[in-house]
Amino acid sequence: MEEVVIREIQSADNVTVAKVIRTVLEEFNVPKVGTAYADPQLDCMFETYSEPRSAYYVVEKDGKIIGCAGIAPLANDAPNVCELQKMYFLPETRGLGIGAKMMEVCLNKAKSFGFEQCYLETMPYMTAAQKLYLKSGFSYLDAPMGCTGHSSCPVWMIKQL
Repeated sequence: MEEVVIREIQSADNVTVAKVIRTVLEEFNVPKVGTAYADPQLDCMFETYSEPRSAYYVVEKDGKIIGCAGIAPLANDAPNVCELQKMYFLPETRGLGIGAKMMEVCLNKAKSFGFEQCYLETMPYMTAAQKLYLKSGFSYLDAPMGCTGHSSCPVWMIKQL
């Protein structure tokens, strides 16, 4: 068995990454409108994260993509705020510390881009994810920031970088 590898997304990963994200969203019965499920970028993640101050990573084990996450500037907000975006892991990945490693990679990249804060949105019933976010130094907000288009995500969090 190979080790888990976290690497930057490649264009050949687009179809698999979109499938991983949709699979996890369906598992949690996330609404298809007002969430990442409906994002037009979902099928072209490599191109989307080729933009300045953006990066997207995949977790690969035994040649299979089993998770993903990225950072990008927060839409319509201050230039010093990024957003942790589309962080999803298949069931076999959870509870192994891979999320914490991915979080570290993303937050280090955000710092290298000069961001001062990292924002995220999630669903209230994604409790394991929220535990990871809290452990990573995120705190809850009372209202959303920016303009993400994710009107169905009612949990907002922020972290000072």
